[in-house]
Amino acid sequence: MDDDTITVVSGLPRSGTSMMMNMLEKGGILPLTDQERGPNVDNPKGYYEYERVKDLPEDTGWLDKAEGKTVKVLAELVKHLPDGYDYKIIFMQRHLKEIIESQKKMLERRGEDPEKVSDEELMAMFKKYKQMLKKQIEESPNMEVLYVSYNAIMEDPEGNVERVNEFLTGDLDKEAMLSVIDEDLYRNRAVE
Repeated sequence: MDDDTITVVSGLPRSGTSMMMNMLEKGGILPLTDQERGPNVDNPKGYYEYERVKDLPEDTGWLDKAEGKTVKVLAELVKHLPDGYDYKIIFMQRHLKEIIESQKKMLERRGEDPEKVSDEELMAMFKKYKQMLKKQIEESPNMEVLYVSYNAIMEDPEGNVERVNEFLTGDLDKEAMLSVIDEDLYRNRAVE
């Protein structure tokens, strides 16, 4: 991977973006993070966020700092990533029922109303973001994407770590990446 490529980890909240950021850090790609949102019961290994990302599209001055690193960007903000940079995007996916259940539990722990947004609205939002991202990438010669399923990582860690490695540098520390995957943190499983 070129030193100026920005590795973006994106997806819906609770889809495994923090786990992927942790995996990439252990694999050898430094994260761009400000540590403002520390670990808690919902993300015991940390959130790996950089607050200025939330100010896209108005604030793009931080992107030079992201070159050669990995940064988490909410799915809805990917469309605001400006031209002039090369992006490798890992878009995290997860069974929608699991995302919704995990989101509701997190909201309850925060004292917020978990029913504020219906399951149907969340599902529609996920589909919208995924379609938006695909369209954005098709129209942007400076973007490549790899779709990675949280569920698939849990079922086949080695195979999925290899996919990520091949998509990025080809020389990530795969054993260190595998050490991040923690079955005990897979707490909201969809019952099919």
